[in-house]
Amino acid sequence: MQQSYERPNNLDEALALLDQSPRQVLAGGTDVYAALGDHNSLGHVLDVTAIPDLTGIKDVGDHWRIGASSTWSDVLAANLPKSFDCLKLAACEVGGIQIQNAGTIAGNLCNASPAADGVPPLMALNASVELSSANGRRVVNLKDFITGPRQTVLAGTELMSAVLVPKSDERSVSSFLKLGSRKYLVISISMVAVVLEPGSDDSIENISISVGSCSAVACRLRDLEAELKGCQLRQMSRLPHATKFFAPLSPIDDIRSSGQYRLEATAELVRRAILLCVDALR
Repeated sequence: MQQSYERPNNLDEALALLDQSPRQVLAGGTDVYAALGDHNSLGHVLDVTAIPDLTGIKDVGDHWRIGASSTWSDVLAANLPKSFDCLKLAACEVGGIQIQNAGTIAGNLCNASPAADGVPPLMALNASVELSSANGRRVVNLKDFITGPRQTVLAGTELMSAVLVPKSDERSVSSFLKLGSRKYLVISISMVAVVLEPGSDDSIENISISVGSCSAVACRLRDLEAELKGCQLRQMSRLPHATKFFAPLSPIDDIRSSGQYRLEATAELVRRAILLCVDALR
């Protein structure tokens, strides 16, 4: 198999190389190398780890810009508002510390696993992704970026250059819960992220609830969000469990869990995640 390796120092050079021919984009490599199996070649490689424009977490006015090559350890170290606590909690669940030091935000999203830890919190934060090519840049909402297991709208001539998160109300809080067959280093049975913005009258002004590992693509529970908007925070211990609120989920039976258990566990995770947000407001 023909092989080549390029490690450009700037984004324009990287995009020009992608425009010439398809390449395996490589940053942390924690998913790429694990997927090799018995194969020992990545073919044509584009290593983006020397590109400064792809790193760093910055406040850019009306949103936060997370460079695509920023690692989970970068997220944990960043000075971010409380609305990002869900993302930081998810960062703690991405493998061990060595993986967190190497694995990147973009890699987690582009891998498009139904169990990707970064997707539910970023979806709850209304994140978008910036996709760059030699012909320019486009911004795609995260909910539209991942189209199925291991499938995204990323073109062969594009790479993800950043994750963009709109700023929340400064009072907003968030939480993230993950259920697995053991406590650490595990693929999730279900995971839930909640971002809650309180109103001035001790009610819910806005709430975002997203669930991963219970459908082909992580998704928001829009009907439940609408039901809870305007409710008093003290009422959250009596969260509605009607089946219709969880209709977007399509949990499967697999080696980790039955679909029915996933559904029941998710309802409880949602309740607990909301209560964690309520506690954070006290």
